[in-house]
Amino acid sequence: MLELVTYSENSPLLFTQAIFWVLFGAIIIIYQFVYKNITARNTLLLLASLYFYYMSSGFYFVLLLFSTVVDYYIGAAIFASTEKRKRKQLVFLSAFINLSLLAYFKYTFFFTEGINTLFSIDLKPENFLAVFLNNVFGTAMDTTNIFLPIGISFYTFQTISYSVDIYRGDIKPVNSIWDFALFVSFFPQLVAGPIVRASEFIPQIHNPYKVSESEYGHALFLIASGLVKKILISDYISINFVDRIFESPWSYSGFENLMAAYGYAIQIYCDFSGYTDIAIGVAVLLGFRLPLNFNSPYKATDITDFWRRWHISLSSFLRDYLYIPLGGNKKGKVRTYINLIITMLLGGLWHGANIRFIIWGLLHGVALAIHKFWLEMTNKKYSNSIYSKIIGGFITFHFVCYAWIYFRADDMQHAQSMITQIMTNMDLSIAIDVLIAYKNVFLIMGLGYFLHWMPQKWKDQLSMEFICMPDFAKAAFLFFIGFMLFQSRSSDIQPFIYFQF
Repeated sequence: MLELVTYSENSPLLFTQAIFWVLFGAIIIIYQFVYKNITARNTLLLLASLYFYYMSSGFYFVLLLFSTVVDYYIGAAIFASTEKRKRKQLVFLSAFINLSLLAYFKYTFFFTEGINTLFSIDLKPENFLAVFLNNVFGTAMDTTNIFLPIGISFYTFQTISYSVDIYRGDIKPVNSIWDFALFVSFFPQLVAGPIVRASEFIPQIHNPYKVSESEYGHALFLIASGLVKKILISDYISINFVDRIFESPWSYSGFENLMAAYGYAIQIYCDFSGYTDIAIGVAVLLGFRLPLNFNSPYKATDITDFWRRWHISLSSFLRDYLYIPLGGNKKGKVRTYINLIITMLLGGLWHGANIRFIIWGLLHGVALAIHKFWLEMTNKKYSNSIYSKIIGGFITFHFVCYAWIYFRADDMQHAQSMITQIMTNMDLSIAIDVLIAYKNVFLIMGLGYFLHWMPQKWKDQLSMEFICMPDFAKAAFLFFIGFMLFQSRSSDIQPFIYFQF
């Protein structure tokens, strides 16, 4: 019983754990008695959200509380002020506080290492929050290691967008700090997105609970498909093939390295989109609608199209709160290209404090700039032909896979070794032997790509078939899926990839 109220760093509470669904089931049962009373419903959701976040990140949930309090009062002050200069200062204060917290927990070691190398000194970072918690609560947290709190990158962006949107006049501040706390901490999407804007979520807080029978069925379908993506496809590919190759790329042929790059492309898609499918489905069961975050990104016919389909909530956030404020495409062609590169460079840095992520962001930024230049030079006359779409899709997919190598590799040496093996040591003579040796892995990879590339109308039809099933058939299907996933899952819980960001 103690483990239900005690955070474990080695076993954080995840969607892929049976205990999560037991607890969520208990919340749904209680929900049936309180959902008509909006205050009681929101209080239950807030307490559940704080509980789930504590169980996934421990005492670091005080940072969530801190950001909530700070941005609630800053937002109110922005709205109350009629002086433009003061309003700008308050927006800057919100961004400074939130980004400083994010920078400290995410980039301290990165910058410290750079300073130590540059000036030949030996600075040692210290986890001041751990020191504070140890002194106040008597905990024994490691003060030499700065742990990245789960979800901090996501809720930091959400609270900043709240302040900016109030400044722009797009929204009014919430009347209650409890409503704002629910917006910031809403547990389905808190730890790995999608990034939800206040204008999308806050109006739903006081709406009566309303979920149609088709929405309910679709939510269950999304949850089931998300778990299949994560456990059956992503985790299986990762454990049984991709991780082995990326750990020692020089020990494998170029063909095996290429297959690992393809494997990681579908692994990260199934992992991240699987999480958001579950998050969207769980939110619907609670009466809330979250925005679409993925739209078959590997169907993209160019790199711009890819970023309209991949991590949509992040790409739209970067567009509205970084690219457009930098000037967007309103200050000439050269400035537009520069703005694209800067935006994606910072987007890469957002993912992690490592030169690999900077290179990944830079590659995408340059690709976006080149594509925009190409469209301007050709006057878009080649972009809609079937041949250009096929060729463009092929090039885009392989460019994205190439960039994923930097994103996934342990360090630059591993990334360069993998690329070198692919370019110089393909050795197709062993291809059949590799395919046979890892036949189950490649079957699962093939399943993942088939499900991804299948026509949207097929996917919609599958969802509709499930929705139209009788309730007992839905229950039997979900039981079968759960049993199958339990049999196929690894002994160790595999965290979602985006938890590290």
